[in-house]
Formats: sequence, structure tokens, C-alpha cells
Amino acid sequence: MAFSLFIVIFFGATSVALAQTAASPTTPVAPVVSTSVVPDRFIVPLNSTFDQITQSLLDQNYIKNVNDFTVVFSKTKGDIAPGAYKLNTSMTIKSISKILHSKPYMKWVVIPPGLRKEEVAELLATNLGWTKSQKNNWINVYTKMKYDYIEGVYFPDTYLIPVAETPLAVSKRLIAKFNEKFAPYLIRFQAQNTQWTKGLTLASVVQREAANDADMPLIAGILLNRLNQKIPLSVDATLQYVRGNKGSGWWAPITISDKKTNSLYNTYKNAGLPPHPISNPGLPAIEAVLNPTKTDCLYYLHDKDKITHCAVTYADHQANIAKYLK
Repeated sequence: MAFSLFIVIFFGATSVALAQTAASPTTPVAPVVSTSVVPDRFIVPLNSTFDQITQSLLDQNYIKNVNDFTVVFSKTKGDIAPGAYKLNTSMTIKSISKILHSKPYMKWVVIPPGLRKEEVAELLATNLGWTKSQKNNWINVYTKMKYDYIEGVYFPDTYLIPVAETPLAVSKRLIAKFNEKFAPYLIRFQAQNTQWTKGLTLASVVQREAANDADMPLIAGILLNRLNQKIPLSVDATLQYVRGNKGSGWWAPITISDKKTNSLYNTYKNAGLPPHPISNPGLPAIEAVLNPTKTDCLYYLHDKDKITHCAVTYADHQANIAKYLK
């Protein structure tokens, strides 16, 4: 009982003391001002010239004189790599020169449309310095964590990515860009009563089959004709996808034996779309699926100059083969 009384008295006295302190006049305390400078992100765009970079340094007040910086920078061999560097305006020219001679903490990664995720992984691994394990995890783990995100959603674009960013975070970065760019198209697919996954899958086939962007609406129109008439798509690209890289590249020409492959990706044997996208398409391919060329053609080929020739009947297609490919 005496111990309990002591606690009550102690805390009671403390409360009184705190109350008295709060009620008493206090001397103002000057705020603590940090003297450290947080580095800014200085970006060196792709294909920048030295003159463009130095002018940017001048415009952003990192240096006061281009000639002085050039003299200091030229004392050390090496060029400025594209990417992002941590600088601040209080740095000396010598310090800035040293940082710009080192590796950027963010690097550019250019992902063109039409690549499969293994090819995307190769670009990421090369530019960001991934280990073999990190690359394999990106292909086999991080890009398989959601069924609809196995392929096709690693949006082709130019990215500035921190070198220290984890492969999982990079996959989320590319998906986030896809979600941003695809949002208006999602509404349009819904308006056409088309599942976005099927629309994206067809766009991935169009991306691989078309000779160029201008060619895509016609290819989309022909493939849609075949789908609507329940005719197998019979496209090489889906077979190339399921076959993979056997030493001649991911998209090497198919063989007769490839056409016998027992797979849902074999669009010579199976009608309809493959289970998933076969590449990561760009916006022109997606737009082509939503706005295809109206045509009666069911067949097409590209001649040696990448010009597309389509045909309504198989006999006409055979004639085109004889005319343009033999």
C-alpha cells in the first residue's frame, strides 16, 4: 500500500510540475537550420552532345562558366554517360566533373515495341547491371505473379530507372506505365464489348505480323476476319513465341516441324487467339485492333520490300506467293 501511495504522489507531483512549466513564460528557442544541401537530379538525355550538357549545367546554375568547366572536365579522360546524376549548386566545378565522370545513378532503358519479356529482361539486365539470378527472377517470378500480367503489359517506352531499383520494382514500373497508357483504350474495348486481355493479345500478334505501323490496321482487319469466321489465324509469330530461342534468335523463321507443335500457341492447328499476348505491343498496334481496316481479305504476305499484299481467296494468295516471293 505504501508503494502504491508513492506512485500516486510521484505522478501527482510530476503533473503539477508539468502544469507549472506549461504556465510559466519560456524563452523562445531558435529553430535548427540544416546546412546540408540535398542533391538535385541532373539528367543527361540520350544522344546529348557535350555542348548541350554544359549548357544545361549552366542553365540550371550548377556551373557559372562553360569554359572553366570544360577545362577542368578535359583533364580526366572519358565522356558523360546518359542518365541521371546527383548534383547540387554548392558543388565546385571539380566535384561536378568527378561525378559526371562516374556512372549515373539512374540509367536510360529503351524498350522498343514487339519484344517478348525475355528480350525486355535482357535490355534491363544489360543497362541496370543485373545478375543472372535477378534476370531469371524477373522472367520467371516477378512477371508471373498475376495471371493477366504474364506478357504484354511491359510497356515499350524510354525509361529512366535507378540502378539500385529491384527487378520486382522495375516490373511494377513498366506495368504502371502500361496502365497509364492503356487506360483510354480500356474504355474503348469495353465500349466494343471486347475483353481487354483479348484485345491486347490480338494487338501483340498484329505487332509482330505487321511490317510497319501503317500496315497494322490492314493486318488487324484480316486477322479479325479469320477470327470471326473461325478460321485458324495461321501466323508464324505465335509459333515463334512458343518455340522460343533455339540458338537463332527469338523470332527466327519457323520450320515445317514447328507447325506440328502441340500447343495452344500453334495458331495453324487451333482456331482463336493464343492464351496470352506474344509480345509487348505499342499503341499503334492497340489502336489498329480497335480501328481495323475493313477488308474482305483473309490472307496476306509481305514482299521483299515489306509491302503487304492481301487476298480474298487462297487461290489468289497462292498467286501472290508465286508473284512476290518466288
